[in-house]
Amino acid sequence: MIKPLNVGISDWKTNKGEGAIVTYALGSCVGICLYDKVSQIGGLSHIMLPDSKSVATGAATNRMKFADTAIPDMLSAMLKMGAVKARIIAKIAGGAHMFATSNEKFNIGDRNVTAVKEALKILSIPILGQDIGLNFGRTVFFYTEDGKVEVKSSIKGVKYL
Repeated sequence: MIKPLNVGISDWKTNKGEGAIVTYALGSCVGICLYDKVSQIGGLSHIMLPDSKSVATGAATNRMKFADTAIPDMLSAMLKMGAVKARIIAKIAGGAHMFATSNEKFNIGDRNVTAVKEALKILSIPILGQDIGLNFGRTVFFYTEDGKVEVKSSIKGVKYL
């Protein structure tokens, strides 16, 4: 088996064919898997914040940090590799409530999920699987030869999307 490509926080990677892309420790962050089944081109993004426009000018230097910029950028890279936009689907995981609070300002997990869904809607990319919310972290393995997404957590075990 090919060594998986590792995606850090505020990062994304693409792959074609055999192999896996993995991201660890999704808490309030969201992992977004985009996939074209025909070309076997996929990408996995680990976003940290919902919106690049909500930060101070000059602070948004890493476009991979935000849902509104990381997803379109990763899609563009996939299209350059030969993916076809009309065939792209999404699977998402993460967006947990990591801190017990009723203050919506601090519920970054929900805000991240909302922003990811809005970015995918704008790009007309359907979400075919999700494991979001609740109060635990997740690790995501995305297999680009078949589009399978394996979500692991210490609380819920393994779930396939």
